[in-house]
Amino acid sequence: MTYPEFWRRYLAAHSDPRTRGLHYLGTSLAVTAIAAATVERDWRWLAAAPVAGYALAWLGHLKFEHNRPETFGHPVWSLVSDFRMFGMFLTGRLGEELRGVGAGDGHDGAVDRVR
Repeated sequence: MTYPEFWRRYLAAHSDPRTRGLHYLGTSLAVTAIAAATVERDWRWLAAAPVAGYALAWLGHLKFEHNRPETFGHPVWSLVSDFRMFGMFLTGRLGEELRGVGAGDGHDGAVDRVR
């Protein structure tokens, strides 16, 4: 499997915006825990990073997607794709990407902007 093939599969496995929202929250908490470990020089925060990141993401897969997280088959690509998906969400490009691969309804889960 190539990474572009995995990316399409990854997006399809994250078609529900609630799952993606839990991923974004988990990723944000994990990054915050890593930053706290660095700033506080308290490495116990590092134990919280994977717990926060994975627990919330897996909850979304169990509750909303009813599928198996992609982490188990391709852990590195899954981590890269999580940050890629979050970055595309933050920059407003995820909806187009979802539509391009036919994942979900193509809505990125963001609140529509008032014009």
